[in-house]
Parts: sequence; structure tokens; C-alpha cells
Amino acid sequence: MDPIPITIVVVLLTLTLVIVILSIQVWNILKEFNGTVSRMNKILDDAGRVSETVGDGAEQLSGVVSSIRSVSNIISTFRRKGDSHVQ
Repeated sequence: MDPIPITIVVVLLTLTLVIVILSIQVWNILKEFNGTVSRMNKILDDAGRVSETVGDGAEQLSGVVSSIRSVSNIISTFRRKGDSHVQ
């Protein structure tokens, strides 16, 4: 047998084996990456919910402060009218 065809067959088999091994590794890396992306997505969803909750609380607090100011303005208006009425 001629050495050239034997060399070509050995090289082709070696390259095929290397490509199969690399493909398996890439598959495992992509599978792990998908899990990482899923975990990051869950973390970002949780962070969105937390920020929404904090925003709602701040909005309600702003409403309470606004109500207190309105009541304070009404009371001060009645006091001014009462003070001018006394004089």
C-alpha cells in the first residue's frame, strides 16, 4: 500500500475526532450559557419588581405628604380668617 492514502485517512479520522470533541464542548458551553442567561433574566425580573414596589411606595408617600400639605393649608387659612375676625 502507498503511504499517502494511509496518511490522508489518518489525518481525516483525526480531524473528524477533533471536530466531534469540539462540537460536544461547544454544545456544553452553550447549554451552560443558556442556564446563566435564564438566571440573569430571573434576577432582572426580580429587580424590576423590587424597583416597582419601591416606586409605588414613594408615590403613595408623595400622596400622603401632598394631603398633609393640603390639610395644613386649609387649617392655616381658617386660622387667618379667625385671626382677622377677632380683631
